[in-house]
Parts: sequence; C-alpha cells; structure tokens
Amino acid sequence: MIQKCAKVRIERNDGAVFEGLELPSPKEDVVVLKLSSGYNVGILKQSIAKKEVIESEKSTLCNEGANTEDKKKIPIKNRTLPRIAILTTGGTIASKIDYSTGAVTGKITSEEFIRFYPELPVFCNPEARMIRQMMSESFRFEHYNLFAEEIKKEIAAGAKGIILAQGTDTLHYTSAALSFILENIGVPVLIVGAQRSSDRPSTDAYTNLMNACYFLSHTDFKGVAVCMHENINDPTAIIMHGCKVRKMHTSRRDAFRPVNTLPLARVNVLEKKIEYMSDYNKEVTGTFQIKNFDPEKKVGIIKTHTHMRPEQFEPYANFDGVVFEGTGIGQLPNTTFDEITEPNKKNLEVIKKIAKHAVCVWAPQTIYGRTDMNIYSEGRLNLSLGFVGNYHDMTPETAFIKLAWLLSNYSKEETKKLIGKNLRGEISERSGFSENFLV
Repeated sequence: MIQKCAKVRIERNDGAVFEGLELPSPKEDVVVLKLSSGYNVGILKQSIAKKEVIESEKSTLCNEGANTEDKKKIPIKNRTLPRIAILTTGGTIASKIDYSTGAVTGKITSEEFIRFYPELPVFCNPEARMIRQMMSESFRFEHYNLFAEEIKKEIAAGAKGIILAQGTDTLHYTSAALSFILENIGVPVLIVGAQRSSDRPSTDAYTNLMNACYFLSHTDFKGVAVCMHENINDPTAIIMHGCKVRKMHTSRRDAFRPVNTLPLARVNVLEKKIEYMSDYNKEVTGTFQIKNFDPEKKVGIIKTHTHMRPEQFEPYANFDGVVFEGTGIGQLPNTTFDEITEPNKKNLEVIKKIAKHAVCVWAPQTIYGRTDMNIYSEGRLNLSLGFVGNYHDMTPETAFIKLAWLLSNYSKEETKKLIGKNLRGEISERSGFSENFLV
C-alpha cells in the first residue's frame, strides 16, 4: 500500500524547528517526521507551538523517498566492459525505508538495488542477484560456505570481480572467513556494506559500492578485501585486507578500520583514481579450491575481565576450539595473589580442563598490538597449559574464524601448528607506525 505524506514544518515550544515528511505515527500523542538527513524524529504534540504544511501530500515521496523510479532507471548493460557480479545477502546496504513505519527493512530486490547506481555502466557491466535476505548477525558457518559456492559460480561465468553486499555487524567475520575458504582465488572479491540504507539521502552505500566497482574494474589485486568509507565525508573509500579489518564504531561511515596494517588502497571514483598504499597479491600460483567450514565444530570466544567465576568458563569444556580474548599481551584471571583472588584457583582448574580437550588460542582484547605470553608469569602459565598462537597480531574475530576453519580442514595437532603461521596475510611480519593509521 502506498502511503501519502506531506512535508511539514514544526516549531516546538522551546524554539526548535523541524522540517520533514510526516509519517504515520505509532502513538496518537506523537508526530513522526522523516528529516532530510534520513533520520526520524518523534515530537510530542503537546510540545508543538506551530505546525504548517510546506508541501502537499505526495505518494511518490513516501513510497520511494528521494529515489523514485522516475529518477532511478535500471542501468543499460554494456557487454564490452568488465562484468562485476554483485551478490546481495541483506543488511542495511540491501535495505530501504518502509515509509509506513519509518523503519529500515530488508525488502529490496536485486533490480531495485541496481537501480540506485545508474552510473555503474560507465566503467563496468554490473549484474546483481540476491542469494539471501537477512541481517548478518544471524550468519552461521554454513552461510560462509554458501557464499563461497556462489562466488565460485560467478568466477566460472567470467566475472572480473565480485562484490558480496551484506550487513556491517559481522562484515569482518565474513571477510576473514572467505579469505580462508577461497584458497588461491584468482579474482578480486570485495565485501561491501553500508551504515545507512541505499534510499536515504545520508547513505554511505553509494560511495562504498561505486568505489568498490571501480576498484574491481581496474585492479590487478587478487584475494578478499573490504571496501568502506575512509572518513565521514565523501568521496573516498579504502580497500582493507580481509583478515585485518574490524568494525570500530556503531554508526559512523568510517566505522571500519585496518588493524595493525595499512589499507591496501584508497579509491576515488569521482577522480577515477586508485592509490595503492601497501603490498598486495597480484599473482596466484596454486590451484583455486574451496575449503569449507564444518558446521559441527564447536568454536567460541571467551572475553575475560575482572571478577570472573569458574562457571563462566565451564560451558566451553567440550568445545573443539576456544579463543581467549585476554588482557594485555597474554594474561588471564587464573593466578592467585592473595586471599581475595582465591577463586582464580578454580578458574585455572576449569581452564586446564578446556585446554585438554580444545585448541586454545590467546588473542588481545586491545585489538591493536601483538601477543607475547613470555613476558609475564601469567602468560608463561598459559603457554604451559598448551595455549598456541603466541607472537601474532590477529584480532579476536580473525583468530576465531581461522581457528574454526583450521579445525574444519586439519587435525587438532595440525591446527596447533598452523594457527601461528601466516596463511592469508592475517599475521603481520612486523609492527609499524603510520601517521593516519594505527599499525
């Protein structure tokens, strides 16, 4: 059903002024406006001093916002340009505003998705198709396997590059997962998301996807990476290594940052410019193959903190692998110093029990920096228990994904040996410094 909305101007008793589309309100005593920024605001009717209609009711505004079908035609395909496959899985980038409720909903189709980017045929031949329609926090290992198979199909169909569009909440998990699954991949794959839906005036989806497609059309990079805003303004995006990136903010456009490394490249589609910022894979020597996750493997992350109890560790006693997101460079709450820290003895007993059954990997909750369990006695204790992966700089999320993938494809003993080896660029050879990026 198409809703009709009028553009109104409201002045509150305190002098504040708001202009926007008046949406249906879930409460009788509240007026809901869709502002030009794309955000909604609720105003109590009793606080309104003056309300006037600026523009009469128009159904097209409420149905499609600023992007009506009149303005956003489906791009004409140019078969002579590089074919870029866009696989949508849902999330904010593949969502739109439901103007009957004012909420973001994942109801966008593949045709609608492409319609938001009519300039793409200037430099590529985009083809989008939906493979899932869900929010990324609900992904499971089987979804990563599914995405890999769909990417394989696009490679066989001749795609120059592939975009996987998904929700941002777990985007860095997906980029790490596909980095490991897609062994010796000979084409570039970019994971792209958005903090704000494609039909909103304040969307970052346009910059992210346009720069991603331009990069894929002109690069010799091979592998998996992430393309998201470089800063809170347009027009540049940065390409970040799939295993060394993390979401660092809940809502900013530049929420994703490279961790312990520089970005691979900076892209400005408006200036038709790609600036490479670090070394990257140009050649692939091995045979492309898919090594999937075993969905039956039990792998978890324990985030440690002060005042922990043994029952917080006990549920992981029968897991196949556990990442301990510890403090500092290698510490866990498993050492007794005085009568108050007596419970740590029981913590240690349970951790020993976990280590006998599971592959235990220590990862820093500081995110940035490198592990070193040899400096303090607590870290040495963890090594004596069988913890592996010392001297790495993987984020806890990448360590979790790598551990699950290794256990899915290798034995327990092989996993212990491989967890600390650099397989996909997930471990930096050395730590460094950059003026603009913390590496």
